[in-house]
Amino acid sequence: MNRLLVVDDEANIRLLYAEELKDEGYEVVTAASGAEALDKLQGSVFDLAVLDIKLKNESGIELLQKLVKERHDMPVILCSAFSCYKDDFSAWLADGYVVKSGDLTELKQEIGRVLAKKALKVKEV
Repeated sequence: MNRLLVVDDEANIRLLYAEELKDEGYEVVTAASGAEALDKLQGSVFDLAVLDIKLKNESGIELLQKLVKERHDMPVILCSAFSCYKDDFSAWLADGYVVKSGDLTELKQEIGRVLAKKALKVKEV
């Protein structure tokens, strides 16, 4: 079972993602801030992180940069209500990008695509 970390400052979004992704067979852990996400990463293994770009008083892009530096083996999907961040070079560090929606079909597909790509890399090594 793949283990996902969902980072979003909105409680209702965390709950929606957790419920929907658990229904897809994932183990889901949520965090409301970058600091909480980094705490949960200590001593834990996650197969993928779903990260909101705009966190309260924080930049999700800065968290993405930390994750890429410290956990380079863990893919990250950015999920934002703003499509304009796709053009931000820093966002290109992510393995995927999804515009937030109440319909999680695109997010689920992107998670599946990124995890499949990760599995292929592991087999090649």
